[in-house]
Formats: sequence, structure tokens, C-alpha cells
Amino acid sequence: MSGRNDPRGPQGRTEPTLGNLDDLDRPAAPVSAPTDDLPRVTIDPSPRRGAPTPASRAPSPEPPPRRGWLVPLALLLLVGLITVLWLNQDSLRGLVPRTSFNDVLSRATAALDAGHLDGSDGTSARELFQAARALEPDNDRALAGLRNVGQAELAQAQKQLAAGQLDEAARSASAARELLGGGDEVDQLDRRIAQARTNGVHADDLVDRARQALAAGRLDGDDGAAALFAKVLAGDPGNAVAAHGLDQVGGAYADQARKALDAGDAVNAAGAIDKLASLLPRYGDLPSLRAQQAQVQRAHDDAVNQAVSQGMDALRAGHITGSGDDTALALFQKALALDPQNPDARAGLGKVVQALTVQANALIDSGGTDQARALLDQADALAPKSADLAAARARLRQDDKQAAPASASTAGTVAGAPEAATPKQDASLLPAMLSPEQRARVDALVSQARDAAQRGDIMLPPGASAYDLYRGALAIDGNNTAARDGLQNLPAVVVRLFNQALDDGRLATAGDMLGNLSDLAPGDPNQDQLRNRLATAWLDRAEQQLDTGDRPGAAQSLDRVRKLAPQHPRLPELTARLNSEP
Repeated sequence: MSGRNDPRGPQGRTEPTLGNLDDLDRPAAPVSAPTDDLPRVTIDPSPRRGAPTPASRAPSPEPPPRRGWLVPLALLLLVGLITVLWLNQDSLRGLVPRTSFNDVLSRATAALDAGHLDGSDGTSARELFQAARALEPDNDRALAGLRNVGQAELAQAQKQLAAGQLDEAARSASAARELLGGGDEVDQLDRRIAQARTNGVHADDLVDRARQALAAGRLDGDDGAAALFAKVLAGDPGNAVAAHGLDQVGGAYADQARKALDAGDAVNAAGAIDKLASLLPRYGDLPSLRAQQAQVQRAHDDAVNQAVSQGMDALRAGHITGSGDDTALALFQKALALDPQNPDARAGLGKVVQALTVQANALIDSGGTDQARALLDQADALAPKSADLAAARARLRQDDKQAAPASASTAGTVAGAPEAATPKQDASLLPAMLSPEQRARVDALVSQARDAAQRGDIMLPPGASAYDLYRGALAIDGNNTAARDGLQNLPAVVVRLFNQALDDGRLATAGDMLGNLSDLAPGDPNQDQLRNRLATAWLDRAEQQLDTGDRPGAAQSLDRVRKLAPQHPRLPELTARLNSEP
């Protein structure tokens, strides 16, 4: 019985047991302190899963030592890379895709295939190939494209000629000449076009008409001998009769030049010599005529400059008008008789008008209306469209209107009654007797005048120009400040419009504005500068026209320069280039 609980087995050995598993989670009983006097040793239990206690955390590793040599090394590598790129920039540039150039070249080829050869909107084949060449001047594809456009223009001109479209064929042939640099094909095409132009009229008929014009002394113009003989030669270069007739026209121009030179008339001599040089640039007497012209021109210029200088001296001394030939007016008129287009003489005459107007305004203020009217009449004969003159006349008319009621009131006084002498009352202080309708009309005219000035309608159209509208307002109310200020401010508006037109390349419009300024403010000191700027712009255009072979256009541009600034230093050079053999 007692062996049932004995841990030893039946064979007398001890068997291992698990014990009571129910007490596995029960806390262990405290261990009593040992009594063997040995040192105590405490063993911590293994930690359970969870956050480690602060005492059990491992200490943080120390930061690695700093490497100060890395920054200089990086800078050294960067400098080396930049140096390599700089030394090999040409090779690297070739690796960059030429997106812009290829795009322009692609659009140029498409325009050529579509037959859109030339234009001015930037989409034609010629413009696009030129743009591609501007990006890469030596690119073979761009140069070949321009040559292909020239060949296409030549082919198009031949088709237009066959269809009887002579003007169109001439333009296409001119473009082909510019792009191909001339050539036998272009020359033959020009002759065929000229021949086609003369087919409508028999050559013999043209020769007869030219002879009749020459006999009548009619050299210039479309029906003049020069144009008719030249037309025959354009269609038939070997026509001996027309060639002889053209020589006769040249002789007539030479005779005109000699007569003018003998009379000291440099202006007409220059015109005849220029016509001769344009018609027959290798005329035998042309060099001697040029030499004589230079001598006469120097003497002419000296006389004009002397008269202008003396006129300015007289103006500063107050000798404006009067009897005798030593007044400013007489001297400036003398200069204009020698050179009607001389800008200095015209400006001096404008200063005379300004001085007369200032004197007239002073007389109006002091009551000398009769003397003021006489001065304004003199100014009106010299510059009838002067803005200051128009404003002064408006003041004078308003003064007369306001003086009329005062005269009637004086006439109504009792006869024999003593009359006190009173100074003339300022017209601007008198009440304006205007009806509401008149005031509304004046306001409307002033508003319309401002709009016209902004549109550039300064002197034209008649009745609707800013000048006429302001004057219309002043005719109703001569003391209207807005109308008077607007009229006198027109020269400043004209200068602004001139600058805008010149910047936009609208040279004809700029010339119109310069003419308006000459009418409105003949003594404006800015006119010389504006005139020179416009002359320079016309010279630039003439040079471009000569570069493109547009000789008629260049001749017209140079004519503009002669009227604006006949002494411009670039004029002789371009005139000689125009007169040289094409």
C-alpha cells in the first residue's frame, strides 16, 4: 500500500514527474536568506516581451568622425566637369536637337510644295527659308531651298506670261532674279515680257508718237518722248530708230541743264542732269555737266545761306516787316526765290508769321484792333493755316462782336451829356451772349475736333478736319478756351502722329504730318530735326529698293529726299548708284 505513492518505480528508481501544472503561473515563494555567510548573488529573470526598461537600453553609438575633405573634392570634380564641357562645347552643341531650325525648314518645304512662294505674312516659302538661313547662315538645306524657290518663281513667271498676266509675270521674274542672282533664263524672260507689252501697240506707232512728243518738247511723263522710246527698246533692244531717238532726248536734257547752269539756276539744272543720268548713264557730256553743276551749286548755296543768315539777324533785331530789302521778311523771301524748298528759309518765314501774330495779340489786348487786323492780314498772306493765326483772328472777331453792343449803348446816350473816358474793357471779362443751342453746338464741335485729331484728320477732309472744326467752334465763341487750346495744341498732336508713322514705316503718312506741321506752325524749331529723320528713312528705303532691284521705287524715294533734305550727305552716293548700269 505504501509503495503506491513512492516516486521510485517498481524497480526501485526515481521517475521524473511534471508536478502540478495548475501552479505554473503562481508567483514563486520568497527564498529565505541563506545562512551560510557567503556573498549574495542575484540573477535577474529574463525580460518578457514588451518595451525595454531604461536600464536595459543599449547606449547610443557615438557619431562618426566628420570627413572635411569631401567638400573640396566635390568642388574640384565640378570645376573639372565644367572645363571638359567648355573645351568640347562645339562637339556637344552638335548633339543638341535643332528643334527651331528643323521646324522652320519643315514649314518652308511645305509652303514650297503648296506653291506659296512669296508673301509678307511670314508664311511663304521664301520668308521661311530666309528665316532658316538666319538661324544657320551656312546651312546647305536652307540655301538649296531658296534656290528652289527661285526656280519655282521662274516657272511661275513663264506660266503667267503664257496666260497674258504680264504684271504678275514681271513680279515673279523680279523675285526669281533676286533669288537666283540673275542668269540667262531670267534675262530671256524679261525680254519676252517686254516684247509682250509692246505687242498691243505696233513698234512703228510707238516710234511715231515718240517723235511727235520730242518735236513738241514733251520729254517727261508716260506719253513723253523718253518713256515711249524706252518702251520700244524694252521690247526690241536692237531698234536703231528708237535708240537714236533716245539719244536725242538725252541731248534735249543736256541742253536744258546747260541753259540752267548758265543762268545760275542750280535747282532746274540738277533736275535735268538727274533725268539725263537716269536715262543715259553713259552719256558723253555727263561728267562735264556734273563738274559745272558742282560749281553752280556751291555759289547757289552760298547765296541762299547768306540770305537766311541775314534774315535771322534782322529778325533778332526786330526788323520784321516794312519797306526795304533788309527786313527779315524780305531776306527770307529772297532765299526762297533762289531755293523754293529750302527748309531754313521756310522756317525763317514761319518765325516772321509767329512774330506778327504775337504783336497782333498784344494789340488786341490793348485795344488796337485795327493795327492788329493789319498785322494778321500780313501773316495770313504768308501762312494762312497757322494755328496761332487762326486763334488770334477768332479773338479779333469776338472782340468786334462784343464791341458792337457797347457802341450801340454809347450812341444811345443823351446828346451833350458829359462822357467819361474809360479804358477798353478786356473782352474776356465781358459776358458771353450765347444761347444754350450755341453753347451745345460749340461743345459738339470741340468734341468732334478732338476725335478728328486722334484719327489723324488734321487738315483734311475739308469741314471735318480738326483744324476746321476748332475754327468752327471759335467762329461761334471766339473766347472758348477748349477750342482755342485745342487749335493751338494741334502742332503737338501732329508731332506725335509723325513719330508714330515713322516708327511704323508709314513714311508717306509721316510726310503728310510734316506738311501739316509746316502749315500749322511754320516757325516750329523741331521741323528741321523731323525733316532730317524722314529723309534718312526714305534713304534707307531707297537703299533697300536698290538691293532688291526695284529701281523705279528707289528713284521715287530719292525724289522725296531731294524735296526734304537736298543737301543730305547720303543723297549723292545713292543717286550715283541708281544712275549706274544695272
